[in-house]
Amino acid sequence: KKLTKTISNIEDGKQLIRSSGSVGANYIEANESLSKKDFVMRIMISRKEAKESRYWLQLIDIQENDILEKERQSLVKEATELMMIFSAIMRKSSP
Repeated sequence: KKLTKTISNIEDGKQLIRSSGSVGANYIEANESLSKKDFVMRIMISRKEAKESRYWLQLIDIQENDILEKERQSLVKEATELMMIFSAIMRKSSP
């Protein structure tokens, strides 16, 4: 609600919602997987979706609003941290 309602912001926001929701959904699926291979695959998808979420965050036009820029940087940092966590899980789970 704080962003300007341009067509690109609306579309980028929709993509951000999809990819960020997919991070959590795939993580839940990973924890309920029946095989190690499926677990690793779901974690890999979660990492990919976190990376995509970071991309969509960077595309959103905040029109030089310092408060929104701080919020965006915080979210980008969080997405990066999730990517690193998922990478570590993949390394430790792979043979």
